[in-house]
Amino acid sequence: MDYVSALVPPVVMAVFFIGLIVTIVKSQGGANKAKEDAFVDATLARADSTRQASGDTNV
Repeated sequence: MDYVSALVPPVVMAVFFIGLIVTIVKSQGGANKAKEDAFVDATLARADSTRQASGDTNV
């Protein structure tokens, strides 16, 4: 029975990891992709303009 108790934690972690990967893959794209992309672009543009306004040219 020691082998069962030794195998249970890795199997449980593998199942949760596979579930996490499936969830991430399924959430990519879809109806909200354009809205998410626009949000990221706006955030990056805001950070870039803030950096330029402060005179920081080092990236």
